[in-house]
Amino acid sequence: MEHLDLVIVGGGPIGIACALEAQKKGLTYVIIEKGPIVNSLFNYPVNMQFFSSSERLEIDHIPFISKEAKPKRSEALEYYRRIVSSNGLRIKLFEKVDQVVRSDDGFSIKTDKNEYRSDNVVIATGFYDLPNTLNIPGENLSKVSHYYGDPHFYAHQKLAVIGASNSAIDAALECWRKGAEVTLIIRGPEVGKRVKYWVRPDIINRIEEGSIKAYYHSRLAEVRAAEIVVETPEGTTVIENDFVLALTGYRPDFGFLEKLGIVLSQDEKRIPSYDPQTMETNIEGLYLAGVICGGMETHKWFIENSRVHAKMIVSNIVAHTNNKEPMNTK
Repeated sequence: MEHLDLVIVGGGPIGIACALEAQKKGLTYVIIEKGPIVNSLFNYPVNMQFFSSSERLEIDHIPFISKEAKPKRSEALEYYRRIVSSNGLRIKLFEKVDQVVRSDDGFSIKTDKNEYRSDNVVIATGFYDLPNTLNIPGENLSKVSHYYGDPHFYAHQKLAVIGASNSAIDAALECWRKGAEVTLIIRGPEVGKRVKYWVRPDIINRIEEGSIKAYYHSRLAEVRAAEIVVETPEGTTVIENDFVLALTGYRPDFGFLEKLGIVLSQDEKRIPSYDPQTMETNIEGLYLAGVICGGMETHKWFIENSRVHAKMIVSNIVAHTNNKEPMNTK
């Protein structure tokens, strides 16, 4: 079995950045991604536009040319795909990591297709895999989704959108513009403060003019076949409904991290243990990169401020490799 210097779990922008850096330093490596290239970005809404400008999404100083100041999902997919292709990065797609085990001679990584041996492992899996569920009756009905794709699907339908962040607000506006009858259910007193500055006035105006109905200080209590039950400050109300988009955020796979032996903070933030200078966790040779470093603080790390993790990690691996004592072959 091939023994690698580095296995990178996750083929998103930061995983790709780690591979580029490893390749430049002459390390043997492979990226293992459970879906297509930049799987999380692929699963973003079709019309999604980034908050960041294109230069802030660049990795390894490779120019990201966009026709707009803030690029869209389709442009990002093309950018990262071309980086993988033009640099000949070694990547295994549609392959899921099941187990990572540390031993005296490195790591054993088992997937649903192969097995790998490596001296080091980087976990760059992001947080988009596990939605924050509502845990209410009817949430398992087929009309309920925690992911939003194309607004055309909801045309001329009665749609409830749960949440007040960028994903929820984008979905509400796009679906309304495609002819959906949109109801927003927001737990707090207002539309989220972090909503994109050019979008927030738009949704507030649509709510104030009555085009989109918003319930503040409210929660979805139950989903039924043709209606939903909403608890509001004025009491419980029943609303006719065809579909529910529960866009209440996502979280890292903490079970996977704990199975690896990574220590998590015991508060609600669940921040994993790592050295901020090297990104190495409490397990020697096991590193974290990207948004997964923030635990439940999923707004803390983005592509633009975590792309530096690649150089930090690979530099530390190279330093450790150079400091190893030569093997005695006598």
